[in-house]
Amino acid sequence: MRKLKKEQIDNYQYERDLKRQGVSLIGGIDEVGRGPLIGPVVAACVILKEDFDLPGLTDSKKLSEKKREWFYDKIQENAIAIGIGIVGPEKIDEINIYEATKVAMKQAVASCPIKPEHLLIDAMKLDVSIPSTSIIKGDLKSITISAASVIAKVTRDRLMYEMDRKYPMYDFKHNKGYPTKKHVEAIEKYGILKEHRKTFSPVSKYVK
Repeated sequence: MRKLKKEQIDNYQYERDLKRQGVSLIGGIDEVGRGPLIGPVVAACVILKEDFDLPGLTDSKKLSEKKREWFYDKIQENAIAIGIGIVGPEKIDEINIYEATKVAMKQAVASCPIKPEHLLIDAMKLDVSIPSTSIIKGDLKSITISAASVIAKVTRDRLMYEMDRKYPMYDFKHNKGYPTKKHVEAIEKYGILKEHRKTFSPVSKYVK
C-alpha cells in the first residue's frame, strides 16, 4: 500500500520573492491573546537573518510548550531585530480587541530597533508607512511570521505565569486566561480581577 505524502508548505516563498526584489529587512508580525478573558494582547515584529533556517518552526499554536521555548531561544539568538507590542485589558475594553491588536502590532514595529523595509503580517492589514503584505494563515506560510508568532506567544505566556503566581485559584498557568471551565468557575467563585477584560463575556456579567 502506497503511503500518501503530507503536503509540504513552502514557508520561505514570501521571503524569497521579496529578496528577489532587493528587500532584505523583512519584518514578520503576529499577535497572541485575542481570545482570553484576561491580560494583554501581545504582538511581535521579527526580522530574521537572510540565511536563517530552522526546520520545524511554524505557527506557535501547533508547537508544544517545550518546543516553543526552544524555538524562542533560537530566534532570540538568530534574529537581527525583535520588537514587542503589549496592549492591556483597559485599552482593549476601551477600543475593542480588533483595534487593540492593531495598536499592539504598530507598537511592535515601532519598538523594533531596526526598521523593516517590508512587513509580512498575519491576516491583518495595518495602516503604516512601511510597505506590507497581509497573508491569511501567515503563521503557517511565512517563516518570519512563524518566528513572530513564537516570540509573541512565549512573551504572553510568561506574563500569564506571573499572574498565576498572584492568583493561583484561576489556573492561569494552564489556561493562559482563555475561558476554560475552571477559569469560568473561578470567576463565579472568587469574582473578577482588575486584569480581566470587562467587556468580554462572561466577565461582563460580573461587572458591578
